Amino acid sequence: MNKSALIKKIIGHLSDELALYHKAARAAHDEATHEQSKAENKYDTRGLEASYLARGQSRQAAEIVQAIEQFEKLPAKTFSKTDAIDLGALVELKSQKERSIYFIGPRAGGTEIIHEKKEVLVITPQSPLGQQIMGKKEGDRLKMEIGGARNEYTVESVS
Repeated sequence: MNKSALIKKIIGHLSDELALYHKAARAAHDEATHEQSKAENKYDTRGLEASYLARGQSRQAAEIVQAIEQFEKLPAKTFSKTDAIDLGALVELKSQKERSIYFIGPRAGGTEIIHEKKEVLVITPQSPLGQQIMGKKEGDRLKMEIGGARNEYTVESVS
């Protein structure tokens, strides 16, 4: 799998999310400052609620900007069969029932990308799954609980 292209896809996905957050934050800000949002009595909190929403969306946009910056700096390192899983690794886990592909990224955990007709989920080293697989190598077995089910997984590949 072309890791440079995958990282570019992740950055593109995050850039699209950023545009949506900017648009939503502008709309919430406009709502908060519109004259019709002015409180009619002490119990009318429409303007205040819209300002909280705008602030939250702006904060989320700032998080995405930081994620984009970190992905832009992330080298597309190629891992060998003997290398331990680390930041930038593309990891395929296999259980008896399924195969899953994960990209260990600096941020933006939970981001799903379709790359080369395969679903890739971005996880961070700080996530529960990331903590369990960091340092493992190709061929290692581990027992993990994912989605409430405890299964045995094999690190099928690290690239």
